[in-house]
Amino acid sequence: MINVLIVDDDAMVADLNRLYIERVEGFSCCGIASTLSQAREFIEESVQPIDLVLLDVYMQQDNGLDLLPIIRASGRAIDVIMISSASDAETIQTSMHYGVVDYLIKPFQFPRFEEALTGWREKKQLMGNHKYYEQADVDRLLHGGAPELADSKRLPKGLTPQTLRTICQWIDAHPETEFSTDDLANAVNISRVSCRKYLIWLAQINILFTSIHYGATGRPVYRYHLLPEQYGLLKQYAQ
Repeated sequence: MINVLIVDDDAMVADLNRLYIERVEGFSCCGIASTLSQAREFIEESVQPIDLVLLDVYMQQDNGLDLLPIIRASGRAIDVIMISSASDAETIQTSMHYGVVDYLIKPFQFPRFEEALTGWREKKQLMGNHKYYEQADVDRLLHGGAPELADSKRLPKGLTPQTLRTICQWIDAHPETEFSTDDLANAVNISRVSCRKYLIWLAQINILFTSIHYGATGRPVYRYHLLPEQYGLLKQYAQ
């Protein structure tokens, strides 16, 4: 469960955000702080770990921006989503400077709130699943973008739906197997070079997880396995 701390001095808004959190699967509100002093106590003294903070800017006694350096100085792995009516450039730029992961301008609808939480979770999972990154992974971290199902017209040049289907059918039949390019190329009887192109593309759309292994010669070997949460997407390509 992902623990979320709400920092807002408006009790009605804070309670609405709490209800919103409860509607997003996998997230839980671990506390509500109406002042920065209370928020600091939660961050520094709470037995329960805090993963994410929903932070307002305009508060009667405080400026929410003042909590950002406190969080960074704590050394804790806590991310922040700003939720505020403040829309001026200076406030938003200061927030970005401290690495907030999203910024919601009041008023907003639940779908945008849900998108902020689930988008943050996807990036968090992507960061946790990789020891090394390929360019596509870095692009998703920095620029966002969820994997999409592409039809044959959107496949990269040189890739065909028929071969993609064959490869995905093999992966579908071995969902827990970690494999190399050579393993898959031999299994489906296609060239290693061609197989590598399909694996790179499947990794780019986040269906496969890539790990790098170094042998005695120092030459890296790329190994792949299916990301369990993308099994449904793989099945669509395997049909």
